[in-house]
Amino acid sequence: MKILSYILSPIFALVFFLFLVIFHPLQWISLNIFGRAAHHKVIDVLNFFLVKSMLIIGVPVRLINKHKLPENTTLIFVANHQSTFDIPPIGWFFRKHKPKFVAKIELGKGIPSVSFNLRNGGAALINRKDPKQAIGELVEFSKRIHKNKWGAIIFPEGTRSRNGKPKKFSSNGLKVITKFNKDGYVVPLTINNSWKVFKYGKFPMGIGSPMIITTHEPIKIDSLPFEELLEKTEKVITEHIK
Repeated sequence: MKILSYILSPIFALVFFLFLVIFHPLQWISLNIFGRAAHHKVIDVLNFFLVKSMLIIGVPVRLINKHKLPENTTLIFVANHQSTFDIPPIGWFFRKHKPKFVAKIELGKGIPSVSFNLRNGGAALINRKDPKQAIGELVEFSKRIHKNKWGAIIFPEGTRSRNGKPKKFSSNGLKVITKFNKDGYVVPLTINNSWKVFKYGKFPMGIGSPMIITTHEPIKIDSLPFEELLEKTEKVITEHIK
């Protein structure tokens, strides 16, 4: 299996990177000529191709969602974080809610398509070394998603889990976002097997481990005190990590 991964990994990496390069100018054109709605459509198509490209390394991505998600309100998707490849599937599967990510500021430069979308698509780019900047950015982000009824995506672990075992959730980011979106919902998501793509390190990639994203029952933000909301969200996510 590992021998096959040495063959497939370069092919996958090339295809994945080409999609990022191709969609970078398409994003610029769509946003600057046709507006934000067109830009959203381009991002949706990009995420679709990025998700499907993972089939090259034998990693189909599946969503398990047994719950009807509320509409015409802000949804805050809260998930465990296992790898870079968590991001395109969440963007694709929940595209109806126009999800915007909370990301570290370093990702805002140097990555084709990704950096452009983070800078111009409504995301929050936070500087972990500058708490004042991070809080200010989160406040503006929270107001923005509330005004537009966009979805928000946050990984409270802060950094990726290298072996699938969840890290303790941080409350800071989620606390700010929920403060400005009391009428919205938290939607817990559990991600499984994404970390296995990097089980050998950066190269070769792990192949043949289907990635599964499970949606849990939405929680009305103003139905619980924040600490209870955080505890309930963390518990339901981590209980379903396999």
